[in-house]
Amino acid sequence: MSQQRGTVVAAGVLAVCLVVAGLVTWRVDDVVGLLGAGPDTGWRKGVPPNDRAVLPAAAPAAPVPDAAQVAAKLQPLLADPALGTNVTAHVVDVASGQVLHGKGSDTPTIPASTIKVVTAVAALSAYGPNHQFVTKAVAGAAAGEVVLIGGGDITLSAAATGTYPQAATLPDLAEQVKKALGGTAPTKVTYDVSIFTGPAVGPWDSDIPTNGVVAPIVGLMTDGGRVDPKVTRGSTPRVQLPAGTAAQAFAKLLGVPASAVAQGQAPQGAKELGAVKSMPLSRQVELMLVESDNVIAEALARHVAIKRGKPASFEGGAQAQMEQIGELGLPAGELTLSDGSGLSRGNKVSPSLLAELIALSAKPDKVNLRSVHSGLPVAAYNGTLFNRFKKSNAGAGAAGMVRVKTGTLRSVSGVAGVVFTADGRELAVAILADGVAAGTNPTLAAQDALDRVLAALAACGCK
Repeated sequence: MSQQRGTVVAAGVLAVCLVVAGLVTWRVDDVVGLLGAGPDTGWRKGVPPNDRAVLPAAAPAAPVPDAAQVAAKLQPLLADPALGTNVTAHVVDVASGQVLHGKGSDTPTIPASTIKVVTAVAALSAYGPNHQFVTKAVAGAAAGEVVLIGGGDITLSAAATGTYPQAATLPDLAEQVKKALGGTAPTKVTYDVSIFTGPAVGPWDSDIPTNGVVAPIVGLMTDGGRVDPKVTRGSTPRVQLPAGTAAQAFAKLLGVPASAVAQGQAPQGAKELGAVKSMPLSRQVELMLVESDNVIAEALARHVAIKRGKPASFEGGAQAQMEQIGELGLPAGELTLSDGSGLSRGNKVSPSLLAELIALSAKPDKVNLRSVHSGLPVAAYNGTLFNRFKKSNAGAGAAGMVRVKTGTLRSVSGVAGVVFTADGRELAVAILADGVAAGTNPTLAAQDALDRVLAALAACGCK
């Protein structure tokens, strides 16, 4: 109980500070939910004492950092050999819009998972933060047939509780179906996955479909395609037939034998027997960003395609997102997409576009984009930053002062998010390095080098 209480207290402090900063509308239990998979002592262990150990309130009245001094601090750090042969960067003051530093600012660079910022903004601007995806069950053409229609909600849970908090569940849907059928026992389950089209595997490195970071992308799955729904972080085995696996779980809940489950399509005008709604889109965006969830990202890209009348495929999602970003008045010409997750090396984006998207989501009149901010991991605290900013030589002093989306592929490392300076200015920053040496140790060294850059910004008065 004492450990759990410590988690709640830490989460409460974080939530209060975020609300004061005007960045987030997270509830305390939301924060605790995101932290549930990690050790609850992680916020303190290994982090040097710091009276700004959580995100501070922004101080827009503080002086804007001097661009020349920012450049003087960052240039040698961005030249760190650990960042490899190609580094681009952009830093902008959020409140004023003043550019404080740039290095190849408008040069499209491989972003890895930092591209999820683009996916988040595209989805939220297309649908709004309160949109929910619906999984339905309808009566089939044959007597006793129930058709399960995938709604593209990959957070759907196969059990009463699963990988994602606040998820819709198959048990809930099954109970609705039983009630709608009355005393009639279902005899067959057909599953309809027509909401998404095209290949289920993206234009990725050959090992990605099997290394546990993503599942085949289809319109019906449970728990993000995980074999074990209890594993909420990092790589984990994924089922190879997510739709069939979900349909089998649904059939079992209805008492239908596995042999009576088949793929098909729902008849036109079929009677609805039940429906369950996903958690709000804003919540899915937060979960996608904080843990870099590739399956959520790919599903959201397809939903943007649906909204814009394009095929719900990798290609259609990429085209739709580029159009959606362009409609925000941002330079979509600096953006090339092949997927929504960043697993593809065909993605290219300029650091200035990423930083401008982050800054846009911080604007008071962009409430619909607020969950871009609330989903960014906090340095040394949660998500993909849980184990970063804890080394004295790699940014430990900036613990809690940085919120960034991370991006990592072989030879690629990047960050995009916000940094609070010593004076309380909020800076939007993106740094992309796509010429990092291959291998595990160079990747970790590149991450440390990026953390030192962000820590320098956090410590900077630079007046």
